[in-house]
Amino acid sequence: MPGIESALGRRLVVLEPDVEGHPREWLRHLISFTATMGSGYIVWLVVAPEVCRDLTAELASQSTAQVRLLPLTETERKFCTHRWLAVSGFARWWTMRRYLRLVGADAGHFLSIDHVSLPLALGFRAAGRRLGGILFRPSVHYPELGCRRTRWREWLRDGRKALLYQLMLLNDAVRVVLTLDPYFPGYAAQRYINGAKVRAVPDPAHPPVNGTAADARLAGRPPDERMMFLLFGYLTERKGVLVLLQALRALPADVARKAAIVLAGKVEPAIRTEVQALCRCIATEQPDLWLHLEDRRLSTGELDALVRRADVVLAPYQRFVGSSGVLLWAARLGKPILTQEFGLLGRLVKDYQLGLAADCGDPNSLAAAIRSFVLNGAPAFINGPVAHDFANSRTPQRFAEMVFESLLQD
Repeated sequence: MPGIESALGRRLVVLEPDVEGHPREWLRHLISFTATMGSGYIVWLVVAPEVCRDLTAELASQSTAQVRLLPLTETERKFCTHRWLAVSGFARWWTMRRYLRLVGADAGHFLSIDHVSLPLALGFRAAGRRLGGILFRPSVHYPELGCRRTRWREWLRDGRKALLYQLMLLNDAVRVVLTLDPYFPGYAAQRYINGAKVRAVPDPAHPPVNGTAADARLAGRPPDERMMFLLFGYLTERKGVLVLLQALRALPADVARKAAIVLAGKVEPAIRTEVQALCRCIATEQPDLWLHLEDRRLSTGELDALVRRADVVLAPYQRFVGSSGVLLWAARLGKPILTQEFGLLGRLVKDYQLGLAADCGDPNSLAAAIRSFVLNGAPAFINGPVAHDFANSRTPQRFAEMVFESLLQD
């Protein structure tokens, strides 16, 4: 890859304090990619202690000597994941500077640069070192995607983002800003000075998994004669698990007896009691519905087996901003997805015929969408060849390559 072979003696830092969500998978992609590249540089992954422990085993299985792992201290992790964005933003900027200096690196990458937009917009630099990262949640261009702002918080959010993006791109320490939203770079180039710094990076589809018989046990539980709907990942209110459970209460009896619903993933502690209560209500009100909640973190092999068994993948986000790996899991295995009509997810589903986009904030609308799948059959909602091409064009290799290219750009 141009730039990599000439990066002799370079040291690079990737910072990611978060534990849940995309980052853990992305870090694995970066580790795997380094095994295909030449020597002469070192990549330092600065991560949460528990992620560091998980990646140590991953690193041992890869034939690469270029990757080093550094766990954040508890104090660093505490402030870098603080619920106040201003606090977490300045903490991440300070932590990046510290580790750049500690390991003698000349470039740093934030896997979620959204958190650091405030200090970068204020002109904070890194003592002459290059900075970049992935902008995970741009939303200022959503009206041009056909998504109206309906709440004052959305107007305030996008006004703040527009100002921070413009100022951040003026910061000469920021060389490249990658984004998972393929519609945003064109918007940025037209609206912002230095908007050409923004480049699209593919949200990577998970590579094929070699599962075991044990991995398939959970996937084998739903009755074969039922249409299986799968919601997986970290189950939060934002991901729509509460609205989904309310929608299941509204299903007609003839639909309920033909459906199997699997919720697979660790439930957010703040909503666990409510989720359990709703599941009990559904067991009473919808005795013909097959519903299973698997409240734990699942292995990659188990997830792969579940998606293969599923007829429909659920992603009923609540006006969520950004991309989702769930979409790539579904497309790679040819499964239609039921997701929100708002934002990037809704636009991708419509443009690439990946499933059905609905008003997922309304339980009755979500119930009607589930009914449509049961009555019409899941294959009616997906264009298989287009979904296959969509997933194949978004490889982990290309994702990692673009991350390293951005780090090495002078």
